[in-house]
Amino acid sequence: MHRRRRTALLLTAAIAAAAPLLTACGNDAHPGAAAVVGGERITVSQLENRVDEVRAAQRAAVPDEAQYQQAIARTGGLTRDTLHSMVLDRVLERAARDAGVTVSDREVQQLRSDFEEQAGGAKALETAWLQQYGVPPQRLDENLRLQVTAQKLAQRLGTDTSRPEFWKALSDASEELDVDLNPRYGEWDAQKSSRVDAKTPWIKDVTATDGPPLAL
Repeated sequence: MHRRRRTALLLTAAIAAAAPLLTACGNDAHPGAAAVVGGERITVSQLENRVDEVRAAQRAAVPDEAQYQQAIARTGGLTRDTLHSMVLDRVLERAARDAGVTVSDREVQQLRSDFEEQAGGAKALETAWLQQYGVPPQRLDENLRLQVTAQKLAQRLGTDTSRPEFWKALSDASEELDVDLNPRYGEWDAQKSSRVDAKTPWIKDVTATDGPPLAL
């Protein structure tokens, strides 16, 4: 059980490692688009709405103005980080589809139950995901579904989310999707195997953790 929980939590780190494999050419061919993935636009408006969800959740969780400003300061790159996450989510979904991987609602709810038990309840889990990963409560199930998806994809490939075989599947999917990122939000640096001018705030080093991160 602990190994399965640890593997699920490693999803975000695995996706981050795969991110440099994406291609971002970024141009003005898609006005109003923050990114184009598989011919489908992620509009600036959609991106802003997702950022607003996080800010609203932060405000609700931290009513004190000074603490709220501190939370904003800690997530100053939220817009770019959110866009990178939105793109990577679609890449993972394509890779899973190509491999014939599906995820049931029951599997997602089981993972959520496991994490709630570790965190000390549903509210504690929501708070932890918001504080540490920038995932608002209404997006928690979506995030957990992606974690289950990554775990099952790795299993289908006969590997795990830390192995090059898993990253290669994401790279192949990104090529199929022909990701076009608006350069104002950063770019991918394949040579350095790191993202330029963007970091996902909910990517943490959890290799020594058996359960979900707890709220501070």
